[in-house]
Amino acid sequence: MAHLSQLRLSLFVTARLRRLAVLAVLATAMLPSAADARHRGYDGVWNVTFATTRGNCGSGYSVPFTVIGSRVSSAGGGRVSGRVNRAGAVAVHVSVGASHASGGGRLAGVNGAGAWNGIISGDRCSGTWQATRT
Repeated sequence: MAHLSQLRLSLFVTARLRRLAVLAVLATAMLPSAADARHRGYDGVWNVTFATTRGNCGSGYSVPFTVIGSRVSSAGGGRVSGRVNRAGAVAVHVSVGASHASGGGRLAGVNGAGAWNGIISGDRCSGTWQATRT
């Protein structure tokens, strides 16, 4: 009888260990790779301030953008779409009503900078942008 109890206990422990091993493998598979972790280094909300250098458009407008992985989107106000690569190079398109602009540049650490051009309230304009991650 004691032998049968030991056998049952051994089978129970073996089954538990197998389940734990399967769970450990699944959990490891769900962790982001090192490349994903590097890419996610830009995640967060970025406050972007635009300066006009050509054209009759206002200057000093700030717009929040959200970065998640490689995707850039709006954090409030307007439609924003774009991508950022692992090296921090970013390309974005912004539209609010009839106004639209495209820009590119680079993010690094908690700062970024680049250039933009577009049509704002009917005027063709271009300029620079500065970004800070909040």
